[in-house]
Amino acid sequence: MHKAGYFVLIDPEQCEVEKCAKLALEVERSGADAILLGGSFLTNDLDPIAKGLKQETELPIVLFPGDSMHLTPYADAILYISLISGRNPNYLIGEQVKAAPWIQRHALKPIPTGYMLIEGDSRTSVEFMSGTIPIPRNKPDIAGPHALAAEYLGMQMVYLEAGSGAAHPVPDEMIATVKNQISIPLIVGGGIRTPKIAAEKVAAGADFIVTGNVLEENGSFELMQDFANAVHS
Repeated sequence: MHKAGYFVLIDPEQCEVEKCAKLALEVERSGADAILLGGSFLTNDLDPIAKGLKQETELPIVLFPGDSMHLTPYADAILYISLISGRNPNYLIGEQVKAAPWIQRHALKPIPTGYMLIEGDSRTSVEFMSGTIPIPRNKPDIAGPHALAAEYLGMQMVYLEAGSGAAHPVPDEMIATVKNQISIPLIVGGGIRTPKIAAEKVAAGADFIVTGNVLEENGSFELMQDFANAVHS
């Protein structure tokens, strides 16, 4: 059995339909477990991109929306995110209310997820777009109760996010602290630039690892395969 799962994030703003579809095929061949589709700021139409992905791979396509407009019926599920680390009501509940009828109408599987921004020593897109302040990276004692509150509110996952292009990933101590306080799966992403770092996050307690930006900068089938092997073993 795998120790953890490996998700590859595809940002529609970073690739055209044909390129995204080709990347999906490589993601599946690499041994990844699912594709996350989305980003903090989107201008592209998700429908043709999601269709292209579905034609090339049998991996689950899970939406990772930045707001209630980042939706497409051509996906399998959606991370139904509440930004619990911030105090902006629009990202705690506002965007979720706007998206709920659409999700129901298109029978997309929602995965309620407590989303937590963690300081990565550089300002990220999601921090800017959400207007929220990340939890300081040296404050696991703050992160733990946030994650526990997410579980008590009925959320099915917690996602610790250092942000796309973060200078540093979520610290191991914070991952361990959060994992010790919750019984639901823990996703960790942002700033994970090498398979070795990915393996360290799994050892600290991550149930799922997400990479995205590093593959956009240095993407190759071999690198994705190395990440998948490191996370799974």
